[in-house]
Amino acid sequence: MSKNKPRIPKFSELLQNPMLMLGFGLGSGLSPKAPGTVGTLLGMLLFIPVLLWSETAAWIVLVIGLFSGSAICGKSSEYMDVHDHGGIVWDEFVGIWLVLLVLPVQSWEYWLAAFITFRVFDIWKPWPIKTVDEQVSGGFGIMLDDVLAAIYSIFVIWIGFIVLI
Repeated sequence: MSKNKPRIPKFSELLQNPMLMLGFGLGSGLSPKAPGTVGTLLGMLLFIPVLLWSETAAWIVLVIGLFSGSAICGKSSEYMDVHDHGGIVWDEFVGIWLVLLVLPVQSWEYWLAAFITFRVFDIWKPWPIKTVDEQVSGGFGIMLDDVLAAIYSIFVIWIGFIVLI
């Protein structure tokens, strides 16, 4: 894959390629600034109503998103000819969904904590997240570092919850 600065696809390109539309988070990954943060925010806004409606439906959405994520991210990456293009945010969708599903309390305060902690770990990439990001290729690698960031986030939020109760 190329080492040049990755190109940004047009929204019309996403409309013609459903896999790319999903990979780029329904267009949120096209944001010129902080596409991962914008993707995480859209992922939250789409998922919270499902979660509040039915936890079972939310788990189904997460499992489908997780298992289809490697293909979605991998095909989007191949199409863009860049490993883990910054605009591919399906992995952020799934990562924040995982954090939201296992929060100790469903409230705006915990949703905010989920957003902040997930973004911090996704950007900072402490060990082993950075190693995974650098060494695991393809769609699975793109997904795995965000799942690990979600697990770190869950751990921090639950520790905070236990300490505060």
